[in-house]
Amino acid sequence: MSLFFKKDPYKVYIFTCFLSQLFFTFIFTMNLLYQVEIVKLDPLQLVLVGTVLEAAVFLFEIPTGIVSDLKSRKLSILIGYFLIGIGFILEGMFPYFIAVIASQIVWGIGYTFTSGAQQAWIADEIGKERASDAFIKGANAGNLGKMIAIPLSMLTGYFMINLPIVLGGFGMIGLSVLLYFLMKEEHFKPVEHVERVSSWKTIKDNMNQIIAFSKRSSLMRILFLIALFFGFYSEGFDRLWIPHILKGMELRDLAEGRLVFLVGGIQFIVVIFSFAALHFISKSSISQKLTSIYAALFTGSVLIITSLVGFALSSYLIVFLIFYIIIQVARYVMHPLEDIWLNQMIPDSSTRATFFSVKGQVDAIGQISGGPVIGLIAVNFTIKIAILTCAFLLTPVLVLYRKILKK
Repeated sequence: MSLFFKKDPYKVYIFTCFLSQLFFTFIFTMNLLYQVEIVKLDPLQLVLVGTVLEAAVFLFEIPTGIVSDLKSRKLSILIGYFLIGIGFILEGMFPYFIAVIASQIVWGIGYTFTSGAQQAWIADEIGKERASDAFIKGANAGNLGKMIAIPLSMLTGYFMINLPIVLGGFGMIGLSVLLYFLMKEEHFKPVEHVERVSSWKTIKDNMNQIIAFSKRSSLMRILFLIALFFGFYSEGFDRLWIPHILKGMELRDLAEGRLVFLVGGIQFIVVIFSFAALHFISKSSISQKLTSIYAALFTGSVLIITSLVGFALSSYLIVFLIFYIIIQVARYVMHPLEDIWLNQMIPDSSTRATFFSVKGQVDAIGQISGGPVIGLIAVNFTIKIAILTCAFLLTPVLVLYRKILKK
């Protein structure tokens, strides 16, 4: 296996997307249900868990991105998956609010080591043009991993809801070890030794480059603004969709096993539709032209906003599910397209990981700002009003995409 993958970083990247999404999905299929049913978190606590995670991402995104640009993309990725695994093992083994909070900090820091580094590594090794194709194929491979992981998570969670979280954590640690042998790093050019005065100076220099480029590029400013607004809405929705369905459909009295299969089944349907949508995009020319990417992202945003409203106001389970599936499929399709957009705009490969990290940090700022507000609305009013607020917070992206399309 090692010899086969070492010949082509393209294959290693797609294989990594497959395994990482397999383990993430194995964990997350049961993760929120575990927090609701076993740890017994209320809506505000659920959102605060996410806020702590995003705060960790916000604080460490740029410093870990600098590690990737300064030292090694590969090292950053290995550290990241190892910490992610440790975080989930901690969460699954100790069903307490404080343990869940601590786990978010650990795996959030781990995520920042992989965020940006993975995209930057593949772009360095195979070039920008081939990397665009890799982003789409990687997303599709990730969806294949999700399709396999969800039934496995459902079967495992049926016996013990926290078991997929613990096993998935060990899987992440195993992935880190495996990539140590599979990944090669031949085209990475770290910052010269004479420039390594201090990590803080490097952070300042790279940020100055990004700020200077953003001042020259209105598209880069718009991209960061869009990331901010997506952050505003996403944290509240991601944490409250299960409580909303359980309360709206009065399903809290269902047996634990039935809840496992309900939640897992919903996510399995999402993955199937996402896989089909990404396969269509990979076969089309959408990802080859920026104007087509902008149009697809605008369409996806419209679908998400209208579906959020429908999801909030629906009173039938099938309608709940339809709107939830539309929201999630649109998000899955938009993610690799956003990566292609940013990758094409970055002027210097030496700061590529930092650019991706800054985008992640902007999204984290949005989630840190919007999440607690949504949680407070859910506690003091209703979850329905909180999700309607999510839709309202996302609407400015339509204006931003229209501005791009007019240009």
